[in-house]
Parts: sequence; C-alpha cells; structure tokens
Amino acid sequence: MAGNDEADDAALLSEARTLTPALYALGRVLRLHGVAEAGLPPLPPSDLEVLRQVLDTPGIGVGALAQELGLHASNVSATVRGLVAQELVRREPDPDDRRAVRLFPTMGAVQGMAMIEQAWSEIFADSLATLSREQRTALSAAAPALSALASSLRAQRTASPGDR
Repeated sequence: MAGNDEADDAALLSEARTLTPALYALGRVLRLHGVAEAGLPPLPPSDLEVLRQVLDTPGIGVGALAQELGLHASNVSATVRGLVAQELVRREPDPDDRRAVRLFPTMGAVQGMAMIEQAWSEIFADSLATLSREQRTALSAAAPALSALASSLRAQRTASPGDR
C-alpha cells in the first residue's frame, strides 16, 4: 500500500508542477493589467491586493489583513495609509478595542474595482477568443475546482504549523 501512496504523491507533485506555472502566469496578468485599461490612476499590485482583500472582507483589521495576505503588518499599514489618502479605504475605530481600526472600502473603491474587473474580463475575453471551443469549455469547467484550490491554499497558509 505504501507504494500506491508514493505513486499518488508523485502524481500529485507532477500535476502541481504542471499547473503552478500556468496559474502563476494568470495571476501575474491580473496583477499587472487592468488598472490602466480601466482608465484609473496607477495602483501598485500590492495596493490592489490589499484593496481586493478589504473589498472581500469589509471591517477587517490591519493584523488580520497582513496575515491573510502573508505580509508584514508594517507594510500593510503603509499600504493602507496610501489607500486612505487616495480615498479608497476608510478607517473606523474597532468597537471592541478603541486602539485598533477596522478597514472598509469606499464607494470609489467599489466602483474602481468594478471597472478593473470589467477590464480584466475584456482582456481575458480577447485571449479566450484565440482558444478552441474545447479549451474554453475546459477552462469554464475548471473554475469551481480552481476556486476550491485557492480556498485550500489560503487555509493551508493561515493554519498554524501544528495543524498542517
């Protein structure tokens, strides 16, 4: 039975080695494109990641945001200050701890992200048009599995070392 486990492990590793570069390349396209195409002022990829997380989890604190993104709290704080100055994020005192703040997206952030996501859709649509119908169908069918993989990776990263 150990032989089967080793064979399964080798097969999984092989699949991961095939998928990882493709997924990384897609992520890079999203990080580096979309803002300018949406007609918005330049926004560094790290700012976009922080903003996306604040949009996804309104009321998140800086510490939890840093943990979720795998960044140092000081770096996240600096990014948040910039986003507040651009009026994309607002800070509110945490009702449970007045020393802490909770972060919320502004309407400008919501509208801006909608424009960015529309630009991403257009970028992807142009590229999807170059693929065969079978390739497009396979990509669409893979969307739920890719979402589940992202959730698993997030959970694995945020789990304590003893839980892994």
